[in-house]
Amino acid sequence: MNSPALQRAVFLLLLTGVTVAFCWVISPFFGAVFWAMVLALMFMPLQRRLCIRLRGHDTLAAIGTLLICLLIVVVPLIFIIGAMVNEAAAFSQRVRSGGLDLRAYFQQVVDALPSWVHSLMGRFGVVSLQDVMDKVSAALVQGGQALTTRALAIGQNTLLLMVNLGITLYLLFFFLRDGRDLARMIRGAVPMEPAHTNYLLHKFATVVRATVKGTVVVALVQGCLGGIAFAVLGVGGAVLWGVTMAVLSLVPAVGSALVWAPVAIYLMATGSVMSGVGLVAWGAGVMGMVDNLLRPILVGKETKLPDFLVLLSTIGGISIFGLNGFVIGPAIAALFVASWALFSVTGDEAPAALAASAPAPAPPPQTPEP
Repeated sequence: MNSPALQRAVFLLLLTGVTVAFCWVISPFFGAVFWAMVLALMFMPLQRRLCIRLRGHDTLAAIGTLLICLLIVVVPLIFIIGAMVNEAAAFSQRVRSGGLDLRAYFQQVVDALPSWVHSLMGRFGVVSLQDVMDKVSAALVQGGQALTTRALAIGQNTLLLMVNLGITLYLLFFFLRDGRDLARMIRGAVPMEPAHTNYLLHKFATVVRATVKGTVVVALVQGCLGGIAFAVLGVGGAVLWGVTMAVLSLVPAVGSALVWAPVAIYLMATGSVMSGVGLVAWGAGVMGMVDNLLRPILVGKETKLPDFLVLLSTIGGISIFGLNGFVIGPAIAALFVASWALFSVTGDEAPAALAASAPAPAPPPQTPEP
């Protein structure tokens, strides 16, 4: 009765159960674990160079890489979040006190519409202009309040944010120091051919690095350009809206236009035609060119994914996983394409195809001669 097949089935059931239970236990810290892994993949080349220079001392190299990550990623991010929270608090206070009446701003835009637009809407009689104004104004108020609520929540949950940051940095140290051993353990544990496992792991690491590097660079450039434009035009909360445009630019093609386009329309409708036209030219020309030029070079070229697949997987990933989805979505899409590519390569073609697409494992760091 106690056959080998039954023993294997019970063991697989136990393995599945404890794996699901472990994922459930660490699920509250999914973001910390995920970004520790992402940062480890991003800074692993630097860690290897430091390890060579430090004569193979993995711990010292991991500490040095962690300090560099703090200086160029974490510290600037903390300052940006602090400035954004302050401007969000001021924006929310203006909305609540009535100093910022979004409905009145929309009324100015409506009043500036040509007479033929009013007559055309009246001729169709589908809905009154007042109803449109009420709905759009309510949507603007709700959107502005939701935006400021999210930004203020970051400041109010400072303790939780610091805990997650501490866990991320703690895990990042071990991922950097023991990353090679962890990758070797994963390759040995996955019940697949070693060539297939190496290919998929290499594809995953490549997509994560390319997506984060390309998307973050595009977001930073567009956010800075948008914030500078708003500051020059005298739009309040330039830092807040710049960060908002940077976050929205994670979505290819449309992103930052969701912020600067309504502002440009308002400027033109209220008499500042040159400022509005200049903002449109700046947003569609300069900021749009940044997205159209940098994103395919930094993301599509390295991931070797079609632009439409990057767009769909990014939007779908963000809708399911939140902000983490801009990395998870393209990574899943790349693994999907790579898995089907492996399935289509059979027989004697498989070794040659895999050897051509995935590099050989990196050799261990050599200790230089004294």
